[in-house]
Amino acid sequence: MASTPHITVAVDNTAHKPRPHLDRLLEQARAKGAIPVAVAYPCDAGSLQAAMQAAEAGLIKPLLVGPKERIEAAAAQAGLDLSHAEIHSTADDPRAAAAQAAILCRDGAAKALMKGSLHSDELLGAAVAKEAGLRGSRRASHVFVMDMPGMERPLLMTDCVVNIFPDLMAKRDIAQNAIELAKAIGIDKPRVAVLSAVETVNPAIPGTIDAAALSKMADRGQITGGIVDGPLAYDNAISLRSAQNKGIASEVAGRPDVLLVPSLEAGNMIYKQLVYMADAECAGIVLGMRVPIVLTSRSDSVEARIASCALAVLAS
Repeated sequence: MASTPHITVAVDNTAHKPRPHLDRLLEQARAKGAIPVAVAYPCDAGSLQAAMQAAEAGLIKPLLVGPKERIEAAAAQAGLDLSHAEIHSTADDPRAAAAQAAILCRDGAAKALMKGSLHSDELLGAAVAKEAGLRGSRRASHVFVMDMPGMERPLLMTDCVVNIFPDLMAKRDIAQNAIELAKAIGIDKPRVAVLSAVETVNPAIPGTIDAAALSKMADRGQITGGIVDGPLAYDNAISLRSAQNKGIASEVAGRPDVLLVPSLEAGNMIYKQLVYMADAECAGIVLGMRVPIVLTSRSDSVEARIASCALAVLAS
């Protein structure tokens, strides 16, 4: 008997594909107008290109914060013209550059903060430092806005990047941050699905208890501006047919605008599965601070980087 050949199926993310939801974000942001953005330590070609491409798209006015010589060397390597960019020179130290970028935001010279070629924890550490003065009234959290083929609307997912094991009150802030971003991009009454492994409360699964509490907190005005329901398993959160088959009566099940995940691990795996197996494109920012923070990754596409800057414009 002949052996079955091994077949590898991969999604090609290199070609440009229609991204109607992200394109709409760009249109909304351009209509609002470019904002000054402090770009912390843009000392490699990739991070510098991201900032300059967002500037060319009419979204930001980059304030490049870091060692001038290295920034100019990176620009020369990438063939970028920095004549219209403002450079704030610092010592050749990512933390020093991040601290100075945060100060520019604190003092009102910049309306958003953007990651350059430093680690995310270095940038976030500078942003949450007491002397930076950027802490808001809520916990900081990250929100992805996802554009997936076949979906008639964008899908927000939180928090896959910042909060590792958020407790109930942290999840309240995470939900509120996501609702406010959803409203900023044009969703009038965001529907938030609080995910767990099952759709019933089970004391053995703590996330189900948090989800039920968040749902009631929204009913009582502790979370405002959206409709929150949970616990919901992923299938009945996303699929209306699955929700109906399980007899779930909900304004959220099967039609969510926001997926709130129980932990960073769970969310990180879901979002990467959607990117690499469902051809999703993601833009993302950190909210809950006095200014939005753009955390781009070296693996992000050009479209994702520019769309993340558009989110910062809309959230500012």
